[in-house]
Amino acid sequence: MAELVKKVHYIFDKECSCREVLDKALALGPDGIVQELVDSGLRGRGGAGFLTGIKWKLAKEQQETPKYVICNADEGEPGTFKDRKILEEVPCKVLAGMALCGYTIGAKEGIIYLRGEYSYMRHELQQQIFQFTKEILGPLGLDFKISIFMGAGAYVCGEETALIESIEGERGEPRNKPPFPVQNGLFRKPTVVNNVETFASVMTVFRMGAKKYKNLGTKDQRGSKLISVSGDTPRPGVYEIELGMKLADFVREFGDGDTKAVLVGGYSGFCVPETHFETAVIGEGRPTGAAILLFNHKRSMYRVLHNILEFFAEESCGQCTPCRVGYQQLLKGIEAVKKGEKSEEYLNSLLNLTETMKITAKCGLGQSAPNFFKSIVENYREEIVY
Repeated sequence: MAELVKKVHYIFDKECSCREVLDKALALGPDGIVQELVDSGLRGRGGAGFLTGIKWKLAKEQQETPKYVICNADEGEPGTFKDRKILEEVPCKVLAGMALCGYTIGAKEGIIYLRGEYSYMRHELQQQIFQFTKEILGPLGLDFKISIFMGAGAYVCGEETALIESIEGERGEPRNKPPFPVQNGLFRKPTVVNNVETFASVMTVFRMGAKKYKNLGTKDQRGSKLISVSGDTPRPGVYEIELGMKLADFVREFGDGDTKAVLVGGYSGFCVPETHFETAVIGEGRPTGAAILLFNHKRSMYRVLHNILEFFAEESCGQCTPCRVGYQQLLKGIEAVKKGEKSEEYLNSLLNLTETMKITAKCGLGQSAPNFFKSIVENYREEIVY
């Protein structure tokens, strides 16, 4: 297992020349670039997991101009810190991925939406953009401008349409979809929104080729993935793994020998109990989010659930009732059960509420409620009741 972790090392490979990879990709032309991405099976590395090639193809086919490219660097998911590391260590790959996207879809402007808490890296990133423009975009003859827009610390702005609203100077609230950003995005123009890791992964695809890249991972999730490991682990940090790794292998590698639960995909992900470690596979049937948090037997899963609900109740933008009221009721509900004010059966009503939120909430913030809530309640009910 340790050998597997060491072998998969693509995104942080600093020997990769962004200029050479761009040259190789540009020679294919826009249609060839799209086809290579489609053939690679690369999915967005932010969480939704939409096929990158298809997204670029849809934006390319739009006739309206101007078009925009947005890099979502609003890394607000608790336990996630891999995008920060990419921007600090290999920013050129992100900038190159954005430029390649601009060339492919016909956009001349790219924007990095940088998380407010990452303001400390703004100056250095601006310098990297200047250098990239002068040394790579200029010689290649690519007319593409990249700027930075600072977020203000709102978790909901990690959702692509709320992010777009924020850039436009509006309150950061999700839009109704459809239409999707590839049709009606920034300033109501065609827009591609991908996150930091996705743009960096595009460079990996074109360096190694679609066929080789597709051989990594699983049938539904191709390639490698950066994960942010935290919690009860002796090895916290950012690691690159091949998708398809068994959770049991992951726990043996990163656990402290007493792991009882793993939260895969961050707060909006699923909690996997130790009884399912051998069957669970990273990248299959679960969110592609980067955060993986480990909990040992000393942790109260009630406290874990309570912390998650407090976070979402605080971060809800308040635009839609299912999310705004739903998380408040879930939080009050488990508190009432814990105090004995409500019976254990009340947890079933709360589970029904999460299913309603999944169907009726406007964005992923509310729609993800069943993921963590159901997986914790069903597997650790006794810790909530007693």
